[in-house]
Amino acid sequence: MVKPGRPFHTNPLPAQTAAVSPRVSARSRIPAFEVMRITDEIARRRLAGHDVVSLCAGEPSARPAPGTLKAAGYTGPLGTTPLREAIAGHYGHWYATDVDPGEVAVTTGSSGAFQLVFLAAFDPGDAVALASPGYPAYRNILAALGVRVVEIPTGPETRYQPTPELLDATVAEHGPLAGLVIASPANPTGTMLGREELEALVAWCARRGTRIVSDEIYHGITFPAAGDPDPRGVSVRELTRDAVVINSFSKYWGMTGWRLGWALLPEDLVAAVEALASNFALSPPAPAQELALTAFTPETYAERDAVVADFARARALILAAEPELGWGTAAPSDGAFYYYSELGPQLERFGSSSAYARALLEQADVAIVPGVDFDPAAGDRAVRLSYAAGEPAVAEALDRILRFQSR
Repeated sequence: MVKPGRPFHTNPLPAQTAAVSPRVSARSRIPAFEVMRITDEIARRRLAGHDVVSLCAGEPSARPAPGTLKAAGYTGPLGTTPLREAIAGHYGHWYATDVDPGEVAVTTGSSGAFQLVFLAAFDPGDAVALASPGYPAYRNILAALGVRVVEIPTGPETRYQPTPELLDATVAEHGPLAGLVIASPANPTGTMLGREELEALVAWCARRGTRIVSDEIYHGITFPAAGDPDPRGVSVRELTRDAVVINSFSKYWGMTGWRLGWALLPEDLVAAVEALASNFALSPPAPAQELALTAFTPETYAERDAVVADFARARALILAAEPELGWGTAAPSDGAFYYYSELGPQLERFGSSSAYARALLEQADVAIVPGVDFDPAAGDRAVRLSYAAGEPAVAEALDRILRFQSR
């Protein structure tokens, strides 16, 4: 809009005037999420008529019924009381653990929860550790907020999870840790922390005043052995009230597009998160909160458990195909819907997992994710397959992969 009294000039700047580009903030200099770039490429190829089978994004193909949307206004910044009460009740149902609804913060997806919690818990310059390979958004959000990210290289010897011994070595090299981000089941490896392993990490952090942020977004999508006492996973909330628990309706409930998650907050973070949430987003989306109230019914649990059973069948197909695939070391895939493996001989053939994934998409119309998103140091030796697409899609993709590798 042109302000009154000021002429609207269309002439270019004089030739002698040097242009100065606007500055881009240093905190935003983080890598793009490779999964989303590949998702765009999938959409373009499908529009061009290609029959692409995607094992790329962690997005369940089975969806809950959307219900009927209604006009909705703002809710409280931490969500509606009925939904916060329902989430608290969920912890009693699954984990036999009491949660005060006042400690529940409903957020715009788990991504919104991570932003609010990282802002509330850590100052610029604080050191926060996380396992590598791991979900790239932890690293990128923390870096964008000026927090010092300390990556802990992990491998099959620790089942791709941090341990007290690894944390001791990390502190010796990098100094005290303000925080530790853990994920169980983890993305991209699918590995889980058992009760004893989690207890050891909680005790280590308690001795050093290190805040635990536990990503439990894949709880419920697990493949336990018979007789496992914790078939859905162990929540850190069972062991301590000092940790932050983050979860979402996106994975077990398949509500990715509704953008609704939550955090269980220690008492000292509630006021800070509420203040941040009220400024950043005013409130979580009201229609999504209304729909989410149906998530905790016996009927919905049964429906979603049936979907998890389909994930288990898709997972079994991949595990059965391991000898034919002929790849390298793979993570155990205890939970979530991911299979993470080194490429072995295929790495020698293609030079990198990025080149392998690119050729697989271009020549066989199968989309997988190279490991560079999850492990900047060694990820270009590995790939991640998501079997969230379900058994038929995984069967077709495996057939195409094997034919591609035999060329």
